[in-house]
Amino acid sequence: MQVLYEDNHLLVVVKPAGLPTMGVAVGEKSLLTIAKTYIAEKYQKPGNVFLGVVSRLDTPTTGVVVIARTSKGASRLAEQFREHSVTKTYVAVVDGIIPENSGTLRNFMAEEKRHRKMFVTQDPDGIPAVLHYRVVKRFASETMLEIRLETGRKHQIRVQLSHHGFPIVGDYKYRSRSKFTVGIALHARQVTLRHPTLDTEMTFTADFPATWKQFFIEK
Repeated sequence: MQVLYEDNHLLVVVKPAGLPTMGVAVGEKSLLTIAKTYIAEKYQKPGNVFLGVVSRLDTPTTGVVVIARTSKGASRLAEQFREHSVTKTYVAVVDGIIPENSGTLRNFMAEEKRHRKMFVTQDPDGIPAVLHYRVVKRFASETMLEIRLETGRKHQIRVQLSHHGFPIVGDYKYRSRSKFTVGIALHARQVTLRHPTLDTEMTFTADFPATWKQFFIEK
């Protein structure tokens, strides 16, 4: 587990592809169980270690995850996320060429619980979902985007981009037909927030995984 930052109230780590953030069955590994083991062993803490995940990522997604080490930290960080005062920047590579250099996607979303999927709905009673994007690079048949979330919904980036005809590379769940080595081409690149007790602004950046190397080779 790669640690980007650590103190008494905060633990910021990088999640690899294929590892759930949390919510697994007893005995199975997740980012949370690994982080708890890390804290318990490093600080020789007996019993159950308190950690509160305040920015989870989908299993196939990589990048920055923010974890609180105290209940006070968890409460204050969760409030920042609720108030949308945290800036989250993602990078994605999608199938197809997006012609506009930047744009905003606004949709309503709902959940199909039977298949554990989200979808875009025309029902105004759905959950509002808003994201902003700009084109970083265009390839022969793919586009790299920098994405800033205005809302943080389950599977939001994956669903909205797929709905508009540009599924994320490797995201078979949401209609991509392109292969990706491990997981999908969606990376939580950067998170900016205020430290829960120091009240100072902090920015955490996760390097791109080795699986992204193909997108940075000049062709």
